[in-house]
Amino acid sequence: MTSLGSAEVKHVPINQAMRGYLLRSCTPPDPVVSSLVERTLTVGAASGMMVPVEQSTLLTLLAKLVSARVIVDVGTFTGLSALALARGLAPGGKVITCDVTDTWLDIAKEHWDRAGVTDRIEFRLGPAGQTLSELPEGEADLIFLDADKMNYVTYYQRAVPLLRGGGLLLADNVLLDGYVMDPELAENTLMRRCAETMRTFNAALATDDRLETVMLPVADGFTIARKK
Repeated sequence: MTSLGSAEVKHVPINQAMRGYLLRSCTPPDPVVSSLVERTLTVGAASGMMVPVEQSTLLTLLAKLVSARVIVDVGTFTGLSALALARGLAPGGKVITCDVTDTWLDIAKEHWDRAGVTDRIEFRLGPAGQTLSELPEGEADLIFLDADKMNYVTYYQRAVPLLRGGGLLLADNVLLDGYVMDPELAENTLMRRCAETMRTFNAALATDDRLETVMLPVADGFTIARKK
């Protein structure tokens, strides 16, 4: 009997050439998204916090698939994920997006305005844990985690009760540059601690009997968990 871990698996490494082909095989981003990506790249090293453009399209599709009316976006940055999620909302829906800083909020609002989704997005300044604790249980259709990795376990614990049955918990960076495989390989103490936290987070979702969970090798790792 062959175990799942030893079975032959089809896998194509995603190098730059393959990613280029992947992007060309997706619906191309519209001018607003392209502009937002370009503007984000001008903010310096922090631009690495932006979700990949193909992932933003996935966020829109997932929001549409669950006919989302209430979405929580944990980690606003320059607003690409909030924009993508707002485009997937059902009529009358709302995205609550939160961040501990409003440093890049002007960039976000400019592009939300251009995309015509400003009236569907509510920005909350402050710790995500606080925002999550203030929301009513059982009413969220989709929650997207893409903020400080050290608090992912706390966010998960607070997020699951907020979801309705059939709602989605999405999480970005679950592979953390591959360091989740062996946190000791990380180059500094903070990255090691983050990798250890992500391992705990990933294991918790996989064993939570309230959820149906799949991790996908999209960008830096992307988890989709459906509340039963």
